[in-house]
Amino acid sequence: MAEERIAFRAEVSRLLDIVVHSMYSEKEIFLRELISNASDACDKLRYSALTSPELTGEETDFKIKIAIDPKARTITVSDNGIGMSRDELIENLGTIAQSGTAAFLKKLDEKETAKGAVSQIGQFGVGFYAAFMVAQMVEVSSHKAGTSEAWCWRSDGKGEFSVEEDPKTDRGTTVTLYLKQGEDEFLDEERLRGIIKLYSDHIALPVFLNEYEEPINQASALWLRSKSDVTQEQYTEFYHHVAHAFEDPALTIHWKAEGKIEYAGLLFVPGMQPYDLFDPKRRHGVKLYVKRVYITDEAEGLVPPYLRFLRGVIDSEDLPLNVSREMLQNNPLLSKIKQGLTHKVLGDLLTFAKDAKTYAEFWNNFGAVLKEGVYEDGQNRDALMKLLRFRTTNSDELTSLEDYVSRMKPGQDAIYYLNGDDRETLARSPHLEGFKARGIEVLLLTDTVDDFWPGAVGTFDGKTLKSVTRAGQDLDKIAPEEKTDKPKEEAAPQDALASLIAFMKLTLGDKIKDVRASSRLTDSPVCLATDENDIDIHLERFLKQHNQIRNESTRILEINASHPLIRKMAAKAKAEGAKEELGDLAWLLLDQAYLMDGEALSDATSFSRRLSSLLGKAL
Repeated sequence: MAEERIAFRAEVSRLLDIVVHSMYSEKEIFLRELISNASDACDKLRYSALTSPELTGEETDFKIKIAIDPKARTITVSDNGIGMSRDELIENLGTIAQSGTAAFLKKLDEKETAKGAVSQIGQFGVGFYAAFMVAQMVEVSSHKAGTSEAWCWRSDGKGEFSVEEDPKTDRGTTVTLYLKQGEDEFLDEERLRGIIKLYSDHIALPVFLNEYEEPINQASALWLRSKSDVTQEQYTEFYHHVAHAFEDPALTIHWKAEGKIEYAGLLFVPGMQPYDLFDPKRRHGVKLYVKRVYITDEAEGLVPPYLRFLRGVIDSEDLPLNVSREMLQNNPLLSKIKQGLTHKVLGDLLTFAKDAKTYAEFWNNFGAVLKEGVYEDGQNRDALMKLLRFRTTNSDELTSLEDYVSRMKPGQDAIYYLNGDDRETLARSPHLEGFKARGIEVLLLTDTVDDFWPGAVGTFDGKTLKSVTRAGQDLDKIAPEEKTDKPKEEAAPQDALASLIAFMKLTLGDKIKDVRASSRLTDSPVCLATDENDIDIHLERFLKQHNQIRNESTRILEINASHPLIRKMAAKAKAEGAKEELGDLAWLLLDQAYLMDGEALSDATSFSRRLSSLLGKAL
C-alpha cells in the first residue's frame, strides 16, 4: 500500500504547537513519556496473553530498549508490547487526547496567558508529542500482536502525518526520533542514562540502553517496596508515570493490607483537577494488578465514583490471574478491596484536613466530587460529612460542619443553607436578610450536587439541615442583634395587613400558593418561599432545565410588613378606587420576587406594561 498522507485536525495542530513551544520546562521529559507509553503497551499485552497466550508465543520477557545513533542523529525507543494496527496509529497519534482536546483548548482561552495554562496539559494524554520538542521528524513503526501486518506513522508535527506499510516483523512498537540541530546532549549515553534513572527507575520492566546487558532501572514495582525505602522524589516520578501528569501530587497514600485478603496500594491525590473529572462516565484512574501483572484500569468496582480523582495502583495477591473485566464487577474480593481502599483514603484525608491551607486547595479541586459520596454512600457518610467544607455568610474562609455547629446561636436548632449558582449572588439574596439581622450563619452552596445531598442526609450532630427558602422559618425565637445605626421600621397594622394579604391572594390567584407575612425580610418588600413539602427552588430550576419536570410548583409569596411600600399598600387596601393600582403593584412585586431568585418572567410584556404605567403615574 502506498504512503497515505493525513492532516491533523485543526485543534490538534494548535495543541502540537503549544506542546513544542510552551508545555515543558525540561525537554528531557520526552524520554520519560516514551518509556511510560512503552511500559503501558507491555502491560496491555501481558494481560491479553492471560487468555490468548498465542499473542506472545515464546517471547514472554517484556523489555524496553533504547538506542542512540550519533551519526544518524537518532534516538530509538522500542518495546515488545501489544503494538498498534493502522487504524490505532491514526486514532491514537492523529487525535490528541480525543475528547479532552476541546476542553483543554477552552481552558487555554480562559487563561490570560498560555504560560499559566500549559502546566495542566499533562492531564490530557499528550506525552508522546513531547518528542517534537527535540525531534524534527518522528517515526513510529508498529506490529500489533496477533496480526501479520506492520505499519509506519511519520510526521514532522507541523500539520500532517503519513501512514504506510512497514517491513517490521517483530511484535511491538519502535519510536525513532530524528533530532533537531542543537539537541546533541541527547546523543550522549551518560546523559540518557541519568534521565532514565531519574524519571523511570520505578518502571516495572527492565529498560536497556544500547547493548548493555544490565537494565538501567531497578525494574521493581514501587508499590511493593517498604515506605521507608521510597523517597519523595521516587513517589513523585511514579505519580507522573501512572497519572500522566506533570504537577506534584497533593497527597500520597502507600499501604499494604494484610489479613483475610492481601493487597498493596499506592494512590495519589492529584495536585490539580484531571480534565475528565466531571465526565458523565465517572471513571477512576486506578490501575488494578494481580501479583504484579497488569489487569485493567477500568475495574468499575474498585474505586467508588466519588473518589475517581485518585490515581495509582492496587496490586492484589488473592484475585485470580485469569480474571476477566466482566467477572471483576461481581467479584466479592474486589468489593472487599474497595471497602478497605475507601476506609484508608477517607482516613488519610481526615488527617490531611488538619492542615487548613493545603486542604483548602484539595477542596477547591475535588470538594464537589466528594459531596457525591455524601449522597451515595450511606456506609461512609459519617466520615465524609467530617470532610465537608463550606463558605458561609460569615466568612470567605472554608468551614466544617463541626465549626458551624459550635457557632450556632442560642435557640437555633437547624443548620441553614442556601443553594444557588454563585456565592456573590447568593450573598445578596433577600432570603438571607432575617438571618443576617440575627447573626445566624448560613452555608452558601453552589455545586450541582448541593441540590441533592442535604435532603439525603437530613441531619448532622442532631441538627436538621434546612434550606432558608423554605416557608415558615421560625426566626422569632432568635433575637435580632442590636444595631443603632438604623431605626426599626414599624410594621403595618394587623387589620390593614390582613386586608392586603387577602387582596393579593385574590389578585394573584393560582400563580401563588399563599401570601404570608415574613420574619425573614428586613430590607426587601417580598420574596418567594417554598412550601415544606415542595421541591426546593434551585433544585426545581435544575430539574426543569434538564427536562426532568415540566410543571413548576407554585410558591408562597412572603411580604415584609415593615417595608414602606407594603405599609402604604396595606393602608390603601380598604380604600375605594385603589384596587387597580394595588393590583398592578401586586403583580410587579411577584415578578420582582422571581427576578431576585434569578428566574425568567413568564409574561415580560405585561411586566413592562405595568412598570411603564406605574412610572407614568409617579411622574
